[in-house]
Amino acid sequence: MGGARDVGWVAAGLVLAAGACYCIYRLTRGQRRGARRVGLRPSRSAEDLTNGSYDDILNAEQLQKLLYLLESTEDPVIIEKALVTLGNNAAFSANQVIIRELGGITIVGSQINNPNQSIKEKALNALNNLSVNVENQIKIKVYVNQVCEDVLSGPLNSAVQLAGLRLLTNMTVTNDHQHMLSTYIADLFHVLLTGNGSTKVQVLKLLLNLSENPAMTDGLLGAQVDSSFLSLFDGHVAKEILVRVLTLFQNIDNCLKKEGRLALQPAFPEGSLFYLLYGDECAQKMRALVYHHDADVKEKVQLRCDASDEEYLSQLPRLQLVLSKSGGNYLNSCPEKPAIILNLRNKLPPDRKLKKARASITPPHLPPIFRSFRG
Repeated sequence: MGGARDVGWVAAGLVLAAGACYCIYRLTRGQRRGARRVGLRPSRSAEDLTNGSYDDILNAEQLQKLLYLLESTEDPVIIEKALVTLGNNAAFSANQVIIRELGGITIVGSQINNPNQSIKEKALNALNNLSVNVENQIKIKVYVNQVCEDVLSGPLNSAVQLAGLRLLTNMTVTNDHQHMLSTYIADLFHVLLTGNGSTKVQVLKLLLNLSENPAMTDGLLGAQVDSSFLSLFDGHVAKEILVRVLTLFQNIDNCLKKEGRLALQPAFPEGSLFYLLYGDECAQKMRALVYHHDADVKEKVQLRCDASDEEYLSQLPRLQLVLSKSGGNYLNSCPEKPAIILNLRNKLPPDRKLKKARASITPPHLPPIFRSFRG
């Protein structure tokens, strides 16, 4: 009888103990949940930080762990994940500075030599985000030549090529490092002409940066460019390409004007971009675009036409001198410039000998702007 009572008490004690443990478990679990709700997290390992589900912005300590992991591992999967995480975090200005101060630019930059194309792409993307910071560009510029070589020699339209072009575009937003691309301009035009739509747009973004800098004008105009470049001025070309090509022409024109060279005869080799932009075929295409259905395209073309009208007027004394020596009225041979003819008709000596005028006033005697709109 006494033994049965003892067993009963033991059973009761076990139940009470189990109940107490469960209460403690629920209490501590609730505390952990509460900690997560207020943003408190236990320390994460470096590999945990590369987990795609971990989308928090990393702090300096975590970035240091990640950089150490990237530098020490040879696992391509971990390298790629670490580069993606670093690239995402480099989109924030504070982290751009932290990564630089931790020596991260060199660590990331070393991965553009990786034979794994996916890793190379992720490294270029990370450098691209880091390059938004001007001070970072000073360190990133050491990779510019290699990136240019990879862009030009790598697979056309590849993810690596586009990533490289994006990085070069960011690196040329200011004039500081544009000169480093001088020897690659002709090759960039080749990529422009052979690439698909996405590649064309990205190359044009890069060339537009260069075209705004007068110091790069000679390099652009002197580059040997295939005549198929003029097909980009056709009315059926995608707007995102056509508008950028027109802007490229406008920027180069503006740079020549700033230096007072538009009215002169610049010395560029035959087959260069200069001969394409200021030749008869380009002028004809520009005239056709006046009737383009898109308002933005028409606006660009009109700006170009207005600029050339202004140039005609500013060069009137010189034109009159040329005409007086040639014995012909050159404007009568420019039916595509009716507004100019109307404006200047009464200011120039009349002459009906159009054939003689055309024969005596050959393109080399006139400024390039006159020749570009010659009939």
